[in-house]
Amino acid sequence: MQKIQLYIEGQRLDTFTDESVVITQSIKNVKDIAKIFTDFTKTFSLPASKTNNKIFKHYYNFDIVGGFDARIRKPANIELNNTPFTEGLIKLEGVDLRDNKPHTYKITFFGNTVTLKDILGDDKLLELNTLTDLNKTYDASNVRTSLQANPATSDIIVPLITHTQQLTYDSHSSANDPGNIAFDNGHVHGVLYSELKYAIRLHKIIEAIEDKYPALSFSNDFFNSTNAPYYNLFMWLHRKKGGVENLNKDVNTILISGWTPTSLDSNTKTKMLSSSVFQVTGISSYYLGISLLLYPNTSYITTEYTVLIYFNGSQVYSTGNITGNISITKNNFYSGSGDYSAYIQSNSDINFDTIRWSGAYEKPSVPQPQTFNYILSNYQYTNTFEFDITQQIPDIKIIDFLSGLFKMFNLTAYVEKNKTEITVKTLDDFYLEGGSYDITKYVDVSKSQVNVALPYREINFKHEDTKTFLAAKHTQISGSNWGESQYDSGQKLDGSIYNVKTPFAQMKYERLIDENTNNGDGITTAQYGWFVDDNQESYIGKPLLFYPIRVTSGNQIAFLNSPTNQTDLTIYNIPSNSVALSSATSSYNMNFNKEQNEWGALEDPIDDGFDNSLFEAYHKNYITSVFQETNRITKVTAYLPLRILRNYTLADRFVINGKSYKINSIKTNLKNGKSDLELLNDL
Repeated sequence: MQKIQLYIEGQRLDTFTDESVVITQSIKNVKDIAKIFTDFTKTFSLPASKTNNKIFKHYYNFDIVGGFDARIRKPANIELNNTPFTEGLIKLEGVDLRDNKPHTYKITFFGNTVTLKDILGDDKLLELNTLTDLNKTYDASNVRTSLQANPATSDIIVPLITHTQQLTYDSHSSANDPGNIAFDNGHVHGVLYSELKYAIRLHKIIEAIEDKYPALSFSNDFFNSTNAPYYNLFMWLHRKKGGVENLNKDVNTILISGWTPTSLDSNTKTKMLSSSVFQVTGISSYYLGISLLLYPNTSYITTEYTVLIYFNGSQVYSTGNITGNISITKNNFYSGSGDYSAYIQSNSDINFDTIRWSGAYEKPSVPQPQTFNYILSNYQYTNTFEFDITQQIPDIKIIDFLSGLFKMFNLTAYVEKNKTEITVKTLDDFYLEGGSYDITKYVDVSKSQVNVALPYREINFKHEDTKTFLAAKHTQISGSNWGESQYDSGQKLDGSIYNVKTPFAQMKYERLIDENTNNGDGITTAQYGWFVDDNQESYIGKPLLFYPIRVTSGNQIAFLNSPTNQTDLTIYNIPSNSVALSSATSSYNMNFNKEQNEWGALEDPIDDGFDNSLFEAYHKNYITSVFQETNRITKVTAYLPLRILRNYTLADRFVINGKSYKINSIKTNLKNGKSDLELLNDL
């Protein structure tokens, strides 16, 4: 029998001597292939002792002010025989009373990976305020520069994706259609800059998540700059259908930025999270005051302007039109702990001598208030159209965005023992690091089961949105969704159909052919995306991920700085579903199925070597082994010794009578070491 020690926020809880604590662990389960799992226990009981009443602050008495908040899971850890076993979170489920007196507390223990959902909640990408450090002015010059920027070194680029206009290529001098991007000195036509939008590297979004939520830190096993299928991915910054709009249609709105980021001030619980984001994390009642002060230069003292304050991505205050100095106090905008940023609206340029976040924090234990001042000097507001990333990024929850990436690349997430970082790896890499334990002599041979491993006859892998014009046409013609993979054994199996679906859009791109038949085979270097629906109307769709490819020394395309002014470009970024344009360079792509590559389909000979689809590269090994006729789920009971309980991982194999098994799930009674194992043949 093991002795269980349970701690919550460093305080040891009293436990019943005969209470069982049963923990369930699984990293990938054939019954729910798309999910990320975490350790959890069945709800178990603790005595309502003096110690536990104190720790849980007599939760049964709801008249107590400032008591235990059971809505929030608390950091906890479990020890076996006074030796660390696992760390995670405890959730108080409730209190049982007898004769109107507390008798037992009901709690559940969860592993650390569950913090992803707990910490992120329903927060959206628009709340990742540090992304505003990458804001750009939206005008012809900046869009043109970003269209030509090198994606290898630029985190913000513009791809050749139009939100409304169809593009063509016809180098004949008489071809004067508005969407014709073949450059012609004699005629002004091409792609207007306002048809294009910026895009952001996905890795910057991951970094912004870590910035906003200090409790989340991801390993670099997968999220790293050398992993091209991940690192080269960009997200198109497309919040609404049609053209880009400023925060306010009638007047330009600019984010105030330029502060120097700081570390957390432990005395005031504040910091400048980024060049534009002021973060407050202290107790609300301890702040004597928080103010935003603006002092225009005397030359602009009569210039009208408006100040907007945002909290966690949403506007909470507006001054209306004002002139001169202004002090915006806590009562106007304060909404509690979180991220604050400020914007200026004006139809005129304004110079400010000083803009300052300031205030004081008074702890009861500290004799005098602690002040803070974050000063920005000589700030210049220029009346231009700023492309604010947090206002233009697709409308999606952060947890859904992360889950989409996990489904694409078949990732696992877990917290290793004695670490706080969340390890993120592909499932294949996870299993490669597993060891082996021979548990033959610990298995209860009196009873076991061998069951069918596969509960499905077919598994579909797809991106949710394939409704843009060409992708929809592909579905209508071929009868299958663009990029979707349907896997089965080729036989008529029993079971249901399981869908693995990302929350992203999957476009089909078009490599343009010169319609001037006098120009050779007509194949150009211009590939573009037309983000409209099958009625050829502007479309909002789901968030679009793509690989930008920088074409150099390409066919001349016409870029319109305005409807009457054009520039010819031979360097530009085209969108792609593959990491590279040639499969010889890289065969990785973001289709689940092996599709005909849009670029390679026009090559001579046709480049048909883009074999590393998402299914082939990241899902195939696990799925094909599950579908094998010889695969089984073996259920056994074992009494594992402490040396195994404390050290095994879900990447390890268990060996029984010379046969090796992967762990599908394991349910362990920590009191007596009894483990109910679901094992998969290690094929």
